[in-house]
Amino acid sequence: MEKWNKVKAVARMQDYIASHIKEPITLRMLAEEAGYSPWHAARIFKELVGRPPFDYIRTIRLSLAAKELYVGSKVIDVSLDFVFGSHEGFTRAFSKQFGMPPKIYAKEKPPIKTFMPMNARAYYLTKQKGETKMSKNTNTVFVQVVERPQRKLIIKRGKNATHYYEYCEEVGCDIWDVLSGIKDALYEPIGVWLPKNMIEPGTSMYAQGVEVAADYSGKGPDGYDVIDLPPCKMMVFQGPPFDDEKFEAAIGDLWEVMKTYDPKIYGFEWAEEDAPRFQLAPIGYRGYIEARPVRPL
Repeated sequence: MEKWNKVKAVARMQDYIASHIKEPITLRMLAEEAGYSPWHAARIFKELVGRPPFDYIRTIRLSLAAKELYVGSKVIDVSLDFVFGSHEGFTRAFSKQFGMPPKIYAKEKPPIKTFMPMNARAYYLTKQKGETKMSKNTNTVFVQVVERPQRKLIIKRGKNATHYYEYCEEVGCDIWDVLSGIKDALYEPIGVWLPKNMIEPGTSMYAQGVEVAADYSGKGPDGYDVIDLPPCKMMVFQGPPFDDEKFEAAIGDLWEVMKTYDPKIYGFEWAEEDAPRFQLAPIGYRGYIEARPVRPL
């Protein structure tokens, strides 16, 4: 019972942080949410989350800031939005976290390892139920629910492919390069498993594409389709870093977690018809990332 009280206290602090991430947050504020003294609140937070509260807050702010820079927000605006106080302070923190200044990241948009925290309550319940099965090489899987706006998907369909290798045999392995060259893309290219309502007759469930804004008016490259995607919520899973040559094992490990993961511990249910399930390119230093659509219960 005492353990569960600590878990709930830390979860309340995490919820408060998520709701006030663009506002100043003090340890006393977190302690009031937890119902403990500031010292004890900080101690149990680090015990259950693995890092001190302000390291956790800073890392989340930097990860969210990176997403804002990716879609074109100005560095000075982002630094103020996420309470860094000054352009210089934000630049130092961003460079330390991601190995490059924010201006370079905003211009070149290289892949980086962002932080996706797992709620303490969800982590505890998952461990209690024995639902998270990982190999001995897997450390932590971060889980986060994110909002996806109304948008469009530029997609190159296959014929019968159900996964990446079958798709490459049918379509070729150079599609990623074409997708990476689409300048209007909102995010990096993705491999997708399409829901039944988005599969055209005679085409595959697995395909590759890139998302663009809802008001995108182009047609995409020859042989590509453009389909509308409604707003939705995606549950994103991110595995630990891995050696690049072991990417298949990293994908398999994350699939084992996802196979038995119960979204109800987050207050959601799977919503497979709302959007494609998608995967990002497996890049070792950031871990393998995959997402499934969900709806609130």
